[in-house]
Amino acid sequence: MKRKSGILMATLLAGSLLVTACSSSGGSDTGKAAEGGADTGKQPEMKLRILSANVGGKTPDEMKQFEAEIKRLTGIDVTIEKPASDYDQKVLTVLGSGEKYDLIELSDLGKLDQFVGQGAVTDLSDFVKGSSTLSDPKVIPTAEWDQLKDKDGKIHAVFTKFQGGTMPIVRKDWLDKLHLQEPKTLDEYYQVLKAFKEQDPDGNGKNDTYGLSTSGLYDIQGFMSAAGLKYRYVMKDGKRTIPYASDEAIPMYEWFAKLVKEGIMDPNFVTNDTGKMRNLFLTDRVGMVTYWDAWVGMFNNLRKEQDPNTTFQAEAIASAAGPDGNILMRRGDPDFWIVPQNAPHVEAAEKFLEFWNSKDGITLGSLGIKDVDYTESGGQYTLTAEGKEHNMDHGVPFWYNENVKSPFDKLPGVEAAQELVKQHATLELALPGWPDAEKIVQNYALKAMSGEMPAADAVKKMREELKSANLIDE
Repeated sequence: MKRKSGILMATLLAGSLLVTACSSSGGSDTGKAAEGGADTGKQPEMKLRILSANVGGKTPDEMKQFEAEIKRLTGIDVTIEKPASDYDQKVLTVLGSGEKYDLIELSDLGKLDQFVGQGAVTDLSDFVKGSSTLSDPKVIPTAEWDQLKDKDGKIHAVFTKFQGGTMPIVRKDWLDKLHLQEPKTLDEYYQVLKAFKEQDPDGNGKNDTYGLSTSGLYDIQGFMSAAGLKYRYVMKDGKRTIPYASDEAIPMYEWFAKLVKEGIMDPNFVTNDTGKMRNLFLTDRVGMVTYWDAWVGMFNNLRKEQDPNTTFQAEAIASAAGPDGNILMRRGDPDFWIVPQNAPHVEAAEKFLEFWNSKDGITLGSLGIKDVDYTESGGQYTLTAEGKEHNMDHGVPFWYNENVKSPFDKLPGVEAAQELVKQHATLELALPGWPDAEKIVQNYALKAMSGEMPAADAVKKMREELKSANLIDE
């Protein structure tokens, strides 16, 4: 497959389930020719059943309003199901059981590869090429489609939104208060983080701040860049390597262990989820976190909503430069829709996919529901209190379509963050077996970073286990 990011779930169970799904397919739009028969002449039924992780209303009541808005705008009768948890498992179960959905939202190219290989996904190549909307490079840049193509150049998915990347996010107001420059090298990062710990940047007279917090190993790419190390797999001369398991990673783990030992690093970083990490940043407990570009604006917006006079300012900064001056940053796998092979209403699904990438669809996916999340009069848009709370994100915080301009400026700091992504970020490569490899990498990397185990020993054990499990070639 032409992928820069790859398989995350190559399990025997998933494979057997998907074969079952393929054998149970056979649904089609009313109006299409029956097997061996003539076209019935009936109009296709305009209804959809959608499985989504991110798209739609924020509450069950708003989801009903969201569905009604789609029907108002498209005439399609839509039901959107958004599981509260275990979304990936839900997708596997649906495709394995043969349960019928018309559209399923995914955000993993590896899963797309697997589902395509099992024949569980509809080929959308002709539809995309024949669509005046989706084939327009101003709607979706031509090169972006390469992410969704298989080895034969066929397209089996359509983007739900533009996906950004991750980076270090710093308290710019703390930098300014302490008269510090934006760090560019690993040593400069250390000096800034140390100052955030020791120089009372929040001004409360207490020693209660940290320089850095993460959510485990997510996402330390901004610092590993200093040693030229990319997360997940890197192919070298046809061999599978994991840079985080190389000797070059040892001094980087030692650098983190130094931060922990000196009290610069949040000691709970190993067990933090992203919510806890974000909360530390928003409550003046830590000066730097590692997260998504969109959250730069959301951090700023949330604090501004709480206190219009706040001096809080989040800012994205580039990864630490490597010895050769290169900067490595991570771009996230794209979010996309698939049409299962057994989808009952393919034509309605295709109509929705064009709508979702149009002005009306983008407005709904970003601003939300008219007269609920925003009001419009004479071309002037105003967010309601509910709309402000929802941060203009109902599944499409950012989009490809150049013809659609947001009626509002991007949240403060987002545009600069996205420029960093465009300049430096690349997709990661996850080959078959990566889920197993990642467990090994995370286990030993976190032990080394926390000082629980000498970094050299951790890397040695990491590499031994990866080789023993045939997850790397050298």
